[in-house]
Amino acid sequence: MSPRTETSTLPGSVIWLLVAMSLVWGGNWPIMKLVMAEMPPLSFRAFCLLIGSAGLFLIAIGRGISVRVPEGQWPNLVTQAVLNMAAWNVLAVFGLRYMDSGRAAIIAYTFPVWSTLLSVWWLREPLTVRKVTGLVLGMGGMALLLGSDIAAVGRSPTGALLLSASAVCWAVGTVVMKKRPVGLSPLPLAAWQVLIASIPLSAGALMFENGPYHPFGLSPGPMFGVLYNAMGSFVFCNWAWFKIANSSSPSVSSLSTLIIPVVGVISGALLLGERPAPADLAALALVIAALATVILPPRKALRNAA
Repeated sequence: MSPRTETSTLPGSVIWLLVAMSLVWGGNWPIMKLVMAEMPPLSFRAFCLLIGSAGLFLIAIGRGISVRVPEGQWPNLVTQAVLNMAAWNVLAVFGLRYMDSGRAAIIAYTFPVWSTLLSVWWLREPLTVRKVTGLVLGMGGMALLLGSDIAAVGRSPTGALLLSASAVCWAVGTVVMKKRPVGLSPLPLAAWQVLIASIPLSAGALMFENGPYHPFGLSPGPMFGVLYNAMGSFVFCNWAWFKIANSSSPSVSSLSTLIIPVVGVISGALLLGERPAPADLAALALVIAALATVILPPRKALRNAA
């Protein structure tokens, strides 16, 4: 397989990770809203970041993977952690407080637009027909999902702005990871970024929430939500995301996440009673088509394999 083929589609070896990550992260949006009904947002995310980083470090060390940061790479690592983890978590959870969980996920996952544009401009990545097609199909799905809620977004500009800013931060962080790699494998890279991001969030919880609050006094539902976030979202999904991001170009890895807001809308309907409309089903078809553009190998590669 040529290098260009590797960066123009998502490698088959990580597709199972994409499916599992999409289900866990997509289902997490209504769960986050349930948790924040009883736990302040900074304390919630700080606790999850600390537990998540501990889990990632333990797994890496247990598997004999070096967690040592290469000399001279701390500035790059901190920059990536601030963008990918700290800024994204703060902006997303505060934006979520103003909107329904499904629609919040839609706005947050507009980041493939920014990631693709930044990749073309900063990394000189070719804007292929497949990427443009995937981008158009995926954003068409997002537009359909957002359709009836445009007025709601207008009534909640703060939430929309915060979530849009979270999408931009994640996109910039994804491109920075490719432009200035730290030299760590996905597991320790995720562990360090999660740990670094926990520092400003813990400080914020101490300063602004008289915390950080622990989750052990929560009712069963929100307590489960905290554990789900710490182990599912922060341990498994962050490791999966860094592995996917390291296996393909920023635009391809970003486009591959377009299924997550669809899962978010469906899980919001199941857990919070946010009823899907016909537009939601149409959006699902568009997003699946967008995913096909980055998952299915090019026709030439299929002919060579045959």
